[in-house]
Amino acid sequence: MSTLLPIAGRREVARAARRLIAADRRPVIGMLAVTSLAALAGLGGPWLLGRVIDTVAAGGGVADVDRLALAVLLCAVAQTWLSRYALAAAYRFGERTAARIRETFLRRILDLPAAVVERVPAGDLAARGSTDVDTIANALRELMPPIFVGVMQMLFLIAAVVLLDPLLGILGVIGFSGIWFVTRWYLRRARDAYLLEGEATSRLADELAATTEGARTIEAFGLHERRFAAGHAALAETRRTRLATLALRSVFFPLAETSYAVPAVLVLVLGGLLHIDGRVSVGTVAAAVLYLRQLVGPLDSILIFIEQLQAGNASFARVEGISAVGAAPTTETRRPADERIEVRGVRYAYDQGRDVLHDVELTVRPGERLAVVGLSGAGKSTLGRLIAGVDRPTAGSVTVGGVPIADLPPDELRRHVVLVTQEHHVFRETLRGNLMVAAPDGELREALRTVGADWADDLDRDLGENPLDGAQAQQLALARVVLADPHTVILDEATALLDPTAARTAERALAAVLHSRTVIAIAHRLQTAHDADRVAVMDDGRIIELGTHDELVAAGGPYAALWNSWHGGDSVGVRR
Repeated sequence: MSTLLPIAGRREVARAARRLIAADRRPVIGMLAVTSLAALAGLGGPWLLGRVIDTVAAGGGVADVDRLALAVLLCAVAQTWLSRYALAAAYRFGERTAARIRETFLRRILDLPAAVVERVPAGDLAARGSTDVDTIANALRELMPPIFVGVMQMLFLIAAVVLLDPLLGILGVIGFSGIWFVTRWYLRRARDAYLLEGEATSRLADELAATTEGARTIEAFGLHERRFAAGHAALAETRRTRLATLALRSVFFPLAETSYAVPAVLVLVLGGLLHIDGRVSVGTVAAAVLYLRQLVGPLDSILIFIEQLQAGNASFARVEGISAVGAAPTTETRRPADERIEVRGVRYAYDQGRDVLHDVELTVRPGERLAVVGLSGAGKSTLGRLIAGVDRPTAGSVTVGGVPIADLPPDELRRHVVLVTQEHHVFRETLRGNLMVAAPDGELREALRTVGADWADDLDRDLGENPLDGAQAQQLALARVVLADPHTVILDEATALLDPTAARTAERALAAVLHSRTVIAIAHRLQTAHDADRVAVMDDGRIIELGTHDELVAAGGPYAALWNSWHGGDSVGVRR
């Protein structure tokens, strides 16, 4: 059963954000310094305009007014230039940080255990890697720069209006308290609403991916209505969650913007009363009002940022949640003493269901060719995945050289064991690039010839424009194994899509190349078992027979029955 990846908590998100800022500590400090200078330059305008009003009221000359006006202009120019520089620095910070998030996301996805990737809906990974990462990048690129400037301006403006006249300043700040209350109301509801929206987007993406990938099956079995209903339900849920976040915004912004006028009105009323008493000048009241009105711009930016931050924070939590899965233990792992594989008392169950393997005991000797056979559902592929380190046993142990296979780091693991199945990914690049090994062309061609890939003449062939069929993709995968040269290769029906002649050719070629390697062949053709050193027969999650082909045939047990049925002309043979 597929399950969505986890979501990071608030503390994990905060720690991740601090790490991103710490990675650019010096540019951030410089950006804050320039932003502070820009905010200081911006304070001069309202104060100087207040001086202009007082000068005119006191009957000052034109020259005095002109000097003050020139100073206002210089302050505006300085603020514009410094703000532009600060915004440029903030944009560069946003782009670098967005790039780090993308790179970290990709690295974590590549580090995810294969068993996790197989169980997670493709739509969830796609949504986190596209919609969520884009949301974070947009917040960093479009919102963070004006926020850096806006926050510094707001702090300096509040300090300026309080210093100008403490009573008017305190009253003006109190006037903004309505914004604080409506923001708290919004923040209590927004994060959960955006997380639900992100989850709905993931499920919609998964439904679309499943419908697209299964188009032929849908057409063959007439599943159009069923898939349409599933897609419609996913769309309806996505619409519902987006309307929920929209409803929060439709309350938050109108109430917040209505509060903008309150501080200026309070200051004008109190300032007028104080002026009548002769306690403040008209210029002081005007400067205070101008400072408070200048707060509207930064506050607007901050409120928009707060709204977008909820979407960005939810997306960041979804992206950062992958670290909880991808994080591997930091304990030091011993290196395997040899290449001997031991399976002892192994039990295994998928997703805490019933056991599909029961007390399996098996020793695979270095250099041995072991065939694992059995009917469909016997547990052959599951055993192969445990030996390959893809899954961990529920109980018991699977070791190589005395070290649990699943504990080996990925690079070390693949030097010991490689699992090859029917499912192979072909990248949209050249044949040379798809072989995934930096080797001379002669070695690449030799590996392809070894597995019977006579079609592979042009290593520069673009496999995106000229896709391979199933049999060719299998040959490509086998060539990768030849080039990787691990000491143990697990072939899980790796030649199933080849015709019998090509399969025999590929198997013989691999046997020749890997004659000094350990080969575990999960076989559906009993001829593979006939050529093996030993045969393990599985039934209902247990190994019920183990021995050479001749020994098992002579024993007259389950393997002998299978062999006689297959050798007697049954073209179907043993299937998984």
